[in-house]
Amino acid sequence: MNTPSEDYHALLARHDAMRLRRRILTPEGSSGEAGRPAAPQTYDGTADQRLVEEYLPLVGPLEELIADLYQVLFDRHPYLRSLFPESMAFQQAHLAVAFRYLIGNLHRTDVVAERFTQLGRDHRKLGVRPAHFAAFEGALVEALRARAGVRWTGPLEDAWLRMLRLAVSSMVRGENDAIAELSSWEATVTAHELRTPDLAVLRVRPQQPYPFRAGQYASLETPLVEQAWRPYYLARAPHRDGELEFHVRARRAGGVSEALVRGTRVGGTLRLGAPRGLLTLPGEAADCDVLLIASGTGWAPMKALLQEVDTVASPRTRVRLLLEVGAGDEPGAGMYDTAHLEAFRRGRPWLTVLPTHSAVHAAGGALRVLNGVLPPHPGASVPPHVFLALCPEAAAAEPARTVTAALAAAGVPEDRVHQDASGVVAVTEASASTTRSGSLSA
Repeated sequence: MNTPSEDYHALLARHDAMRLRRRILTPEGSSGEAGRPAAPQTYDGTADQRLVEEYLPLVGPLEELIADLYQVLFDRHPYLRSLFPESMAFQQAHLAVAFRYLIGNLHRTDVVAERFTQLGRDHRKLGVRPAHFAAFEGALVEALRARAGVRWTGPLEDAWLRMLRLAVSSMVRGENDAIAELSSWEATVTAHELRTPDLAVLRVRPQQPYPFRAGQYASLETPLVEQAWRPYYLARAPHRDGELEFHVRARRAGGVSEALVRGTRVGGTLRLGAPRGLLTLPGEAADCDVLLIASGTGWAPMKALLQEVDTVASPRTRVRLLLEVGAGDEPGAGMYDTAHLEAFRRGRPWLTVLPTHSAVHAAGGALRVLNGVLPPHPGASVPPHVFLALCPEAAAAEPARTVTAALAAAGVPEDRVHQDASGVVAVTEASASTTRSGSLSA
């Protein structure tokens, strides 16, 4: 006998199958529900941005507004509660990050549309559908009106709705464009190794081919914490055996990471979302100078990138790995994959490993270490590609900004610095607002 959750997801699968069939059978360019959604009308969000920002204190703090929003949503539509994890703390913090991004970038509607289109593709694995967005909009309006009281105005509500509908229309477009793609992959745990009491290296094998590139990350869901997805970097380049590797550090009881480290066993199952991320090598990587900067489990994507470089290395290849090995009780302290790194570096003259002993976490330390690696002044020859993944277990935003500033001071162009500020770091900040540990994946 199926559970309510299984029945719900089976219904969604049938619904998507019917929508896909209608898209295939509908002539290109025709209108109607089955056709491709029309592009949104030209919208300049600058005026709405000023209005929303000016009156944000009227409905804030943002975290309280979001808590009220979900209360209204679940009171009105109790069946939607099953789409969310038992604890709403992470979800609410994540939505706060999304709202701040939306409000702060509303003057760049093309950038907002691109980001929320991708978000719509990602939300397919959660079972979110266009009807749910309508319920969300109604709940937001009710929460806004209740918090503002008699000072709420029609023009202010219209500005919020235009802003929200820009995001929602982009998400629906992303979902529809990806209707023929898998939204998630079932995977079996093939290895689970504790490297420290709170850090595990997992190997998993998806039941269907999982297309990804070295340097990307994937969101994982465990049956131990249903409807809670957390992003983890893939620590292995694509391999013909199809196995994937993840490095997970537990930081708080009851979270996804804690379940993966302490509750997951070989033979268990996980669900994976589609791969995402910006830490992928450019086409000319084999012929250029690459600098990898990592700490904590930020080593994971660098491990995958090194494996990819190894397959294309040429006499011109030069890779330097600036790796924080940690000290004391600092978050992410200690290099847990030393044996692999030592074996890998032998016989590869193109690789230089530079341990830093926590220097990247100190503002002055980052500058001192980078000054020993990069040219002393802007304008000199610089590494054309820098990849940055600093200790996701800690509150990584500030160290990342410090190192980014040091790179800029050394003359590294902004477009040559690769980091997941729009993906993993956004989740890091959301998690940091809900737990003192500030872990990437709670």
